[in-house]
Amino acid sequence: MSVLKRFWPALFGIVCILGLWQALVVITGVPGYVLPSPLAVMQAFAAHQQLLWHHAGITVIEIVAGLFIGCIGGLGTALALARFHGLRRTLLPILLISQAVPLFALAPILMLWLGYGMTAKIVMATLIIYFPVASTCYDGLRQTPQGWLDLAQTLGADRRRRLLRIQLPAALPALASGMRMAASAAPIGAVIGEWVGSSQGLGYLMLNANARMQVDLMFAALLILVTFGVALYFTTDALMRRLMPWHEDRTGATS
Repeated sequence: MSVLKRFWPALFGIVCILGLWQALVVITGVPGYVLPSPLAVMQAFAAHQQLLWHHAGITVIEIVAGLFIGCIGGLGTALALARFHGLRRTLLPILLISQAVPLFALAPILMLWLGYGMTAKIVMATLIIYFPVASTCYDGLRQTPQGWLDLAQTLGADRRRRLLRIQLPAALPALASGMRMAASAAPIGAVIGEWVGSSQGLGYLMLNANARMQVDLMFAALLILVTFGVALYFTTDALMRRLMPWHEDRTGATS
Protein backbone atom coordinates (compact mmCIF):
# COMPACT_ATOMS: atom_id res chain seq x y z
CA MET A 1 0.00 0.00 0.00
CA SER A 2 2.83 2.39 0.84
CA VAL A 3 4.53 1.62 -2.51
CA LEU A 4 1.31 2.37 -4.40
CA LYS A 5 0.86 5.60 -2.46
CA ARG A 6 4.41 6.64 -3.28
CA PHE A 7 4.09 6.04 -7.04
CA TRP A 8 0.45 7.06 -7.43
CA PRO A 9 1.18 10.68 -8.54
CA ALA A 10 3.66 9.46 -11.18
CA LEU A 11 1.21 6.82 -12.48
CA PHE A 12 -1.57 9.40 -12.61
CA GLY A 13 0.68 11.75 -14.59
CA ILE A 14 1.58 9.01 -17.08
CA VAL A 15 -2.10 8.14 -17.61
CA CYS A 16 -2.92 11.81 -18.21
CA ILE A 17 -0.10 12.18 -20.75
CA LEU A 18 -1.21 9.06 -22.63
CA GLY A 19 -4.81 10.29 -22.63
CA LEU A 20 -3.81 13.69 -24.01
CA TRP A 21 -1.60 12.01 -26.61
CA GLN A 22 -4.45 9.76 -27.78
CA ALA A 23 -6.88 12.69 -27.86
CA LEU A 24 -4.42 14.82 -29.86
CA VAL A 25 -4.04 12.12 -32.51
CA VAL A 26 -7.82 11.55 -32.77
CA ILE A 27 -8.75 15.24 -32.87
CA THR A 28 -6.07 16.45 -35.29
CA GLY A 29 -6.09 13.35 -37.47
CA VAL A 30 -2.29 13.42 -37.76
CA PRO A 31 -1.01 10.53 -39.92
CA GLY A 32 0.36 7.49 -38.13
CA TYR A 33 3.71 7.79 -39.89
CA VAL A 34 4.14 11.20 -38.24
CA LEU A 35 2.75 10.53 -34.76
CA PRO A 36 1.21 7.14 -33.96
CA SER A 37 -1.38 6.90 -31.21
CA PRO A 38 -0.61 5.07 -27.94
CA LEU A 39 -2.95 2.29 -29.05
CA ALA A 40 -1.00 1.89 -32.31
CA VAL A 41 2.25 1.75 -30.35
CA MET A 42 0.81 -0.97 -28.09
CA GLN A 43 -0.34 -2.93 -31.14
CA ALA A 44 3.13 -2.68 -32.68
CA PHE A 45 4.63 -3.82 -29.38
CA ALA A 46 2.34 -6.85 -29.29
CA ALA A 47 3.02 -7.71 -32.94
CA HIS A 48 6.84 -7.47 -32.68
CA GLN A 49 7.50 -8.68 -29.14
CA GLN A 50 10.17 -11.21 -30.06
CA LEU A 51 12.05 -8.71 -32.23
CA LEU A 52 11.84 -5.97 -29.60
CA TRP A 53 13.00 -8.13 -26.71
CA HIS A 54 15.90 -9.53 -28.75
CA HIS A 55 17.28 -6.07 -29.47
CA ALA A 56 16.41 -4.87 -25.96
CA GLY A 57 18.55 -7.65 -24.47
CA ILE A 58 21.60 -6.40 -26.38
CA THR A 59 21.06 -2.80 -25.28
CA VAL A 60 20.46 -3.81 -21.65
CA ILE A 61 23.78 -5.68 -21.54
CA GLU A 62 25.58 -2.62 -22.92
CA ILE A 63 23.90 -0.26 -20.44
CA VAL A 64 24.44 -2.43 -17.35
CA ALA A 65 28.07 -3.15 -18.25
CA GLY A 66 28.75 0.54 -18.91
CA LEU A 67 27.05 1.55 -15.67
CA PHE A 68 29.06 -0.93 -13.63
CA ILE A 69 32.41 -0.04 -15.19
CA GLY A 70 31.70 3.70 -15.11
CA CYS A 71 30.67 3.67 -11.44
CA ILE A 72 33.66 1.56 -10.37
CA GLY A 73 36.04 3.73 -12.39
CA GLY A 74 34.50 6.97 -11.14
CA LEU A 75 34.65 5.85 -7.51
CA GLY A 76 38.25 4.70 -7.89
CA THR A 77 39.23 8.00 -9.51
CA ALA A 78 37.58 10.03 -6.74
CA LEU A 79 39.37 8.03 -4.05
CA ALA A 80 42.70 8.41 -5.86
CA LEU A 81 42.23 12.17 -6.18
CA ALA A 82 41.40 12.48 -2.49
CA ARG A 83 44.29 10.23 -1.41
CA PHE A 84 47.09 11.52 -3.64
CA HIS A 85 47.19 15.31 -3.74
CA GLY A 86 49.80 15.44 -6.51
CA LEU A 87 47.50 13.51 -8.82
CA ARG A 88 44.90 16.30 -8.86
CA ARG A 89 47.04 18.68 -10.93
CA THR A 90 47.45 16.05 -13.64
CA LEU A 91 44.14 14.21 -13.66
CA LEU A 92 41.58 16.96 -13.02
CA PRO A 93 42.41 18.96 -16.21
CA ILE A 94 42.23 15.74 -18.23
CA LEU A 95 38.79 14.98 -16.82
CA LEU A 96 37.54 18.48 -17.62
CA ILE A 97 38.92 18.33 -21.18
CA SER A 98 37.32 14.93 -21.75
CA GLN A 99 33.91 16.37 -20.87
CA ALA A 100 34.36 19.23 -23.33
CA VAL A 101 34.40 16.76 -26.24
CA PRO A 102 30.84 15.95 -27.45
CA LEU A 103 29.95 12.28 -27.20
CA PHE A 104 28.67 12.26 -30.77
CA ALA A 105 32.14 13.34 -31.92
CA LEU A 106 33.79 10.44 -30.09
CA ALA A 107 31.38 7.80 -31.36
CA PRO A 108 32.84 7.44 -34.92
CA ILE A 109 36.38 7.33 -33.50
CA LEU A 110 35.47 4.58 -31.04
CA MET A 111 33.80 2.64 -33.84
CA LEU A 112 36.99 2.94 -35.88
CA TRP A 113 39.19 1.78 -33.01
CA LEU A 114 36.96 -0.85 -31.40
CA GLY A 115 34.79 -2.00 -34.28
CA TYR A 116 31.02 -2.22 -34.56
CA GLY A 117 30.54 -4.82 -31.85
CA MET A 118 29.32 -4.45 -28.29
CA THR A 119 32.65 -3.21 -26.90
CA ALA A 120 32.37 0.24 -28.46
CA LYS A 121 28.84 0.72 -27.07
CA ILE A 122 29.93 -0.31 -23.58
CA VAL A 123 32.79 2.20 -23.75
CA MET A 124 30.34 4.90 -24.87
CA ALA A 125 28.03 4.14 -21.94
CA THR A 126 31.02 4.08 -19.57
CA LEU A 127 32.24 7.49 -20.71
CA ILE A 128 28.88 9.17 -20.17
CA ILE A 129 28.59 7.63 -16.68
CA TYR A 130 32.16 8.01 -15.46
CA PHE A 131 32.42 11.79 -14.99
CA PRO A 132 29.22 12.39 -12.93
CA VAL A 133 30.19 9.63 -10.52
CA ALA A 134 33.82 10.78 -10.23
CA SER A 135 32.99 14.47 -9.78
CA THR A 136 30.15 14.06 -7.27
CA CYS A 137 32.05 11.52 -5.18
CA TYR A 138 35.17 13.67 -5.16
CA ASP A 139 33.14 16.68 -4.03
CA GLY A 140 31.64 14.57 -1.25
CA LEU A 141 35.06 13.40 -0.11
CA ARG A 142 36.33 16.99 0.02
CA GLN A 143 33.34 18.19 2.06
CA THR A 144 33.90 15.82 4.97
CA PRO A 145 33.75 17.87 8.22
CA GLN A 146 37.26 18.69 9.31
CA GLY A 147 36.40 17.92 12.94
CA TRP A 148 35.76 14.28 12.05
CA LEU A 149 39.14 14.00 10.34
CA ASP A 150 40.93 15.70 13.25
CA LEU A 151 39.29 13.33 15.74
CA ALA A 152 40.26 10.28 13.67
CA GLN A 153 43.84 11.55 13.41
CA THR A 154 43.92 12.07 17.18
CA LEU A 155 42.82 8.47 17.65
CA GLY A 156 45.74 7.28 15.49
CA ALA A 157 44.04 6.63 12.12
CA ASP A 158 46.38 7.00 9.16
CA ARG A 159 45.39 8.71 5.88
CA ARG A 160 44.13 5.50 4.25
CA ARG A 161 41.86 4.66 7.18
CA ARG A 162 40.57 8.22 7.38
CA LEU A 163 39.74 8.06 3.69
CA LEU A 164 37.94 4.70 3.77
CA ARG A 165 36.29 4.89 7.19
CA ILE A 166 35.53 8.60 7.56
CA GLN A 167 35.52 10.37 4.20
CA LEU A 168 33.96 7.63 2.07
CA PRO A 169 30.89 7.08 4.32
CA ALA A 170 30.47 10.86 4.56
CA ALA A 171 30.59 11.10 0.75
CA LEU A 172 27.91 8.45 0.16
CA PRO A 173 25.04 10.99 -0.24
CA ALA A 174 27.01 12.82 -2.93
CA LEU A 175 27.97 9.52 -4.56
CA ALA A 176 24.31 8.49 -4.52
CA SER A 177 23.37 11.67 -6.41
CA GLY A 178 26.03 10.96 -9.02
CA MET A 179 24.92 7.36 -9.44
CA ARG A 180 21.29 8.42 -9.87
CA MET A 181 22.34 10.83 -12.61
CA ALA A 182 24.49 8.11 -14.17
CA ALA A 183 21.63 5.59 -14.11
CA SER A 184 19.29 8.00 -15.90
CA ALA A 185 21.95 8.90 -18.49
CA ALA A 186 23.28 5.37 -19.01
CA PRO A 187 21.03 4.50 -21.99
CA ILE A 188 22.22 7.58 -23.91
CA GLY A 189 25.76 6.33 -24.52
CA ALA A 190 24.70 2.86 -25.64
CA VAL A 191 22.00 4.17 -28.00
CA ILE A 192 24.30 6.78 -29.54
CA GLY A 193 26.80 4.02 -30.28
CA GLU A 194 24.06 1.93 -31.88
CA TRP A 195 22.97 4.88 -33.99
CA VAL A 196 26.49 5.45 -35.30
CA GLY A 197 27.06 1.84 -36.29
CA SER A 198 25.64 -1.48 -35.24
CA SER A 199 23.49 -4.39 -36.39
CA GLN A 200 21.77 -5.04 -33.06
CA GLY A 201 20.19 -3.11 -30.21
CA LEU A 202 17.24 -0.78 -29.72
CA GLY A 203 19.08 2.16 -31.29
CA TYR A 204 19.66 0.13 -34.46
CA LEU A 205 16.03 -1.03 -34.45
CA MET A 206 14.77 2.54 -34.10
CA LEU A 207 16.83 3.74 -37.08
CA ASN A 208 15.76 0.76 -39.16
CA ALA A 209 12.09 1.26 -38.27
CA ASN A 210 12.30 4.98 -39.06
CA ALA A 211 13.80 4.26 -42.48
CA ARG A 212 10.89 1.91 -43.23
CA MET A 213 8.30 4.41 -41.97
CA GLN A 214 7.39 2.03 -39.11
CA VAL A 215 7.07 4.87 -36.63
CA ASP A 216 4.84 2.84 -34.31
CA LEU A 217 7.61 0.23 -33.98
CA MET A 218 10.14 3.00 -33.35
CA PHE A 219 7.97 4.37 -30.53
CA ALA A 220 7.61 0.86 -29.10
CA ALA A 221 11.41 0.53 -28.97
CA LEU A 222 11.63 3.97 -27.38
CA LEU A 223 9.04 2.92 -24.79
CA ILE A 224 11.15 -0.07 -23.77
CA LEU A 225 14.24 2.14 -23.53
CA VAL A 226 12.46 4.70 -21.34
CA THR A 227 10.96 2.00 -19.12
CA PHE A 228 14.34 0.39 -18.55
CA GLY A 229 15.96 3.75 -17.83
CA VAL A 230 13.31 4.59 -15.21
CA ALA A 231 13.60 1.11 -13.65
CA LEU A 232 17.39 1.46 -13.51
CA TYR A 233 17.07 4.84 -11.80
CA PHE A 234 14.72 3.58 -9.09
CA THR A 235 16.78 0.41 -8.58
CA THR A 236 19.89 2.54 -8.04
CA ASP A 237 17.95 4.84 -5.73
CA ALA A 238 16.68 1.90 -3.63
CA LEU A 239 20.19 0.41 -3.43
CA MET A 240 21.72 3.68 -2.25
CA ARG A 241 18.95 4.13 0.34
CA ARG A 242 19.79 0.72 1.78
CA LEU A 243 23.46 1.67 1.96
CA MET A 244 22.59 4.92 3.79
CA PRO A 245 19.78 4.22 6.27
CA TRP A 246 21.05 6.98 8.56
CA HIS A 247 20.78 9.57 5.76
CA GLU A 248 17.19 8.54 4.96
CA ASP A 249 16.20 8.70 8.61
CA ARG A 250 17.70 12.18 8.97
CA THR A 251 15.92 13.34 5.81
CA GLY A 252 12.61 11.98 7.07
CA ALA A 253 13.08 13.62 10.45
CA THR A 254 13.68 17.03 8.94
CA SER A 255 10.83 16.89 6.43
